[in-house]
Amino acid sequence: MQATLLSVLGLALLGALHAQDSIPVQADFQQDKLTGRWYSIGLASNSNWFKEKRHLMKMCTTTISTTSDGNLEVTSTYPKGDQCVTRNSLYTKMEQPGRFSYTSPRWGSKHDIRVVETNYEEYALVATQISKSTGPSTMVLLYSRTKELSPERLERFTQFSREQGLMDDEILILPQTGEAGSTGR
Repeated sequence: MQATLLSVLGLALLGALHAQDSIPVQADFQQDKLTGRWYSIGLASNSNWFKEKRHLMKMCTTTISTTSDGNLEVTSTYPKGDQCVTRNSLYTKMEQPGRFSYTSPRWGSKHDIRVVETNYEEYALVATQISKSTGPSTMVLLYSRTKELSPERLERFTQFSREQGLMDDEILILPQTGEAGSTGR
């Protein structure tokens, strides 16, 4: 009985590891081209916080810069009520170009971040596997250099999110807002 339970747990772990490894990373990733200002156009997640806050979410701006040691400084500004809140995160580069790790100082969750695809000038599709004490979750982000993207890019985001096991009610195209500092539209 114990051996059966251990083999089932082993297979489940192997399946989870395989699922993480099946998320692609942009071929020939060029980190310097990812830097600059982006708008978050889409967000998909199966996490509890997303389900609870989904109705409040709006587009935010994110600025990505490279640190002196080659990591990414990610600064996101988003509307919260009638003000703008800024959050800074340090994404540590991993051995594979286009893959980063991040540990949330607030929640202790570990994030495996992958730039799945980008053309650097228009859009970037980013997938994150999150591990925390309450269980794993998946998040997919669609970034754009402008506040609007083609229907084809939006459909690619939706399709990729579904491929990661996310349901339609876990996929959101974010409503536009005004610039940081304004009250939105």
